[in-house]
Amino acid sequence: MALANQRIAWFNGKFVLESEVLSPYRDQGFLRGDAVFDMTRSFNGKAFRLKQHVARLYRSLRYLDLDPGMSAAEMVAISEEVLARNRHLLDEGEDYWLAQRVSRGVQKVAGDHWTHYGPNVIVECLPLPLRERARLFRDGIEIVTPALRLTPPESLSPRAKMHQYLNLVLADREVKAQNSEAWAVLLDMNGNLAEGQGSNIFLVRDGALLTPRERFVLPGVSRQTVIDLARQLGIECAETDLDLYDAYTADECFLTSTSLCICGVKSLNGRRFAAAEVPGPVTRRLTEAYRDLVGCDFVAQYLRHLKDESAAPG
Repeated sequence: MALANQRIAWFNGKFVLESEVLSPYRDQGFLRGDAVFDMTRSFNGKAFRLKQHVARLYRSLRYLDLDPGMSAAEMVAISEEVLARNRHLLDEGEDYWLAQRVSRGVQKVAGDHWTHYGPNVIVECLPLPLRERARLFRDGIEIVTPALRLTPPESLSPRAKMHQYLNLVLADREVKAQNSEAWAVLLDMNGNLAEGQGSNIFLVRDGALLTPRERFVLPGVSRQTVIDLARQLGIECAETDLDLYDAYTADECFLTSTSLCICGVKSLNGRRFAAAEVPGPVTRRLTEAYRDLVGCDFVAQYLRHLKDESAAPG
């Protein structure tokens, strides 16, 4: 296998240069957001729980009644190959996001001359934003709950990971207009904590974990990893409705996401949590267990970029 000097992606049956992946403007994913995707990350260059992420992708596909034209096992194999063809481009200590994307594609209309109809399938990767997010592991995340509410499951299920992100994008824009460093976590239509763009929220109260119910959020693989680790550590974990009272009176808070894994939260709507330090003791225990599980000190992986910046000449 010859290795290219720029990133490679898989597009409709071929490995091509990333810059050659061109989706038609008539693609239903572009026109109507009619597409699904999933993303994992690598640790030390190896994809984390790829089969679980692809299984979630295929549940999203079934929800949209969208056939990618290949099995889940084939998607896993292609994803592994994309990672292998790009691994040499990483600098030491870096890792990738690895994504699979399936759109409805171009619908045939009389007089068309497109070369491909039906689903467009892309598998691609890009470096994790380690430098951009390093300070989050030093300072903790600031969360703001926007006025915009999460689309209710009666309208569109949040359990499918779709290219229907405008609700979350607009919420992020609302929050960052107030505080450019803050992350949005939306409330649902009942005023309960829901989720952010690519992130799930956990509260810690009296040593136990609390997190929103799966019906109202995307069930993140990182979220489930933390729930499983908590059970192994003997930490109680409950999925339940959580409002702002629960948040303001919690001892600790953290977010889980594919890129961050688990990261402590400093404040919610400007209010600090009861724990004296960020991350708090329960968050630290879970972070240590997560690091042991994946065989990578992802906290140090982020923080070393702060050291790089401080060492850089002014």
